[in-house]
Amino acid sequence: MLSLEQLAGLFEKNRSAASTRVAEFSISRRKFNFNSQPAVMGVVNLSADSWYRESVCLSAESAVTRGKTLAAQGADVIDVGAESTLAHAARVDDAAQKSKLIPVIKKLRAENILVSVETYSPKVARATLEAGANILNLTGTAASGEIFKMVAAHDAAVIICYVAGKNVRKVSDFDLSADPIPMLREFFARQIEIAHRNGVKKIFLDPGLGFYYKNLQDSSVRVRHQMNIFLNTFRLRDLGFPVCHALPHAFEFFGEEVRCAEPFFAVLAALGKTDLFRTHEVPRIKAVLDTLKAW
Repeated sequence: MLSLEQLAGLFEKNRSAASTRVAEFSISRRKFNFNSQPAVMGVVNLSADSWYRESVCLSAESAVTRGKTLAAQGADVIDVGAESTLAHAARVDDAAQKSKLIPVIKKLRAENILVSVETYSPKVARATLEAGANILNLTGTAASGEIFKMVAAHDAAVIICYVAGKNVRKVSDFDLSADPIPMLREFFARQIEIAHRNGVKKIFLDPGLGFYYKNLQDSSVRVRHQMNIFLNTFRLRDLGFPVCHALPHAFEFFGEEVRCAEPFFAVLAALGKTDLFRTHEVPRIKAVLDTLKAW
């Protein structure tokens, strides 16, 4: 059972990291003040394989409607993706992804809604940035240098996801060290250097807790791992950039109340000083964050 004593011990051991500030920047003229106000990213899935049924939209019209609804509910950014990260999900070729993503991006941007695109494909990245995407949610490492150049050319932002492999669909096991933060810090430091070398200034760091590693299939192991990284997130802030977290589901524990899982994890993520919350449950997460602010 997580205890107050454990939280106090974590803080005392890393007291200096708790006060570290991260970069703040504007995306398409919208200023984000991460050190005082976390942001929320709502999810729109264009793949029928995505498990979170409430987020699945199988037409451009329904995707735009959901994106506008999430924005009205308080999402600062809408994240769209056309291929599920589930291991058994169908692979979607670049042409099919572009045909799904581009109409949605253009219509949401016409409504002045900030759009993030989840991809690891250079061709999809280029096409979606040209269509107006503001953030690239990069779920691969194989072509990061090439993609960073595109991001810089469009004055966009990038979410650098930790991926133990070439991309989210080709991952090896996650390193389940007792303390995974040094490993994550080393990975992000390398990618930040490549991003800077290619002109990218607006960066988020994402430890990749929503990805499907084979050695994290045991629910207790996975949830313990996720809780550990959420609470230790503030130790990554010395890298200088805001941290994004995809909030997980823990279906094995929540069962029919699975839609309450993301709000639960949001509390841990907030305690760990998360800056951008990626969620399928925007109103619930907004309520959690607003309540925590009342302290």
